[in-house]
Amino acid sequence: MLSVICEAPGVLSAQQRDLPTRGSGEVLLRVSRVGICGTDLHIFTGSQPYLEYPRVMGHELSAVVVEAERESGFAAGDGVYVMPYLSCGHCVACRQGKTNCCVNIKVLGVHRDGALTEYLSVPAQFVHKAEGVSLDQAAMLEFLAIGAHAVRRADVQPAQRVLVVGAGPIGMAAMIFARLRGATVVCLDTRADRLEFCRSQLAVDATVEVGPSDVEQLASITDGEFFDAVFDATGNIDAMNRGFAFVAHGGKYTLISIVPGQVTFSDPEFHKRETTLLASRNATTVDFETVLEAMRAGRIPDQALNTHRMRLAEVPDAFPRLLQPGQTVVKALVEC
Repeated sequence: MLSVICEAPGVLSAQQRDLPTRGSGEVLLRVSRVGICGTDLHIFTGSQPYLEYPRVMGHELSAVVVEAERESGFAAGDGVYVMPYLSCGHCVACRQGKTNCCVNIKVLGVHRDGALTEYLSVPAQFVHKAEGVSLDQAAMLEFLAIGAHAVRRADVQPAQRVLVVGAGPIGMAAMIFARLRGATVVCLDTRADRLEFCRSQLAVDATVEVGPSDVEQLASITDGEFFDAVFDATGNIDAMNRGFAFVAHGGKYTLISIVPGQVTFSDPEFHKRETTLLASRNATTVDFETVLEAMRAGRIPDQALNTHRMRLAEVPDAFPRLLQPGQTVVKALVEC
């Protein structure tokens, strides 16, 4: 089978590998679509903190069942999606239902080889039928679920003022689900093209471009009170540190981004506001179900989000172009 391997930062190659053997309790899948996300870009550029090379990337996937045990509930030909966070089920986090931050987590495409390949065998408990959605849509569930999880973590309420810093796919997902909860949503980003997309396709209430007057603009939008909930989805430590200043008194700051290094903030300002600081990692079954419900109801602009496509064999040559700002990439799907 054809697989695309990231051998080292900046080095991708297409290779023929043996088909996987289905293990006990696993489902053998024919990969259909793989979404490319920020994690994959960070792996390619060498800035993903949890990874060892070489690695087959890809954790946003839809597939078709090839073979499964009878008691699994799956049959050959079933369209499915995969929750790529392979949790242990027994650690302190899993016992609380927080499988997204399992102590022993193995994420497809990060801790173990992922979906940029033609066939994959994964434990059945992480495979779910993609009922009522297309295989294209199913491949976009994961990044949307991360945004839905962050919004749930922050417990966004109707009429609250929300700021999302970073208009990449994860930030867009947070915008979508904050709006679905009835919040007023503002986006802050460095790229005018991304801000225009958020206005035209996501119908956010306002956008602000990073620049000398951005603080004044954000203050004006909120009558000087700033935001009940701020989300950082930039993957930039300076932006993460700066975001504390945008939180209203009594508000919440949720870090979706993860970067190497130390997050720092002014303790007097943090205490003055009685800020709640939250980390948001991955997603749970509940979040995937939230996305599925919204997707089936036609409340997700998934066709607009899917801006680029390529075939698996094209990935080594086409992948680097996704990093070019002029490409205006939101979500690229790989057809396997």
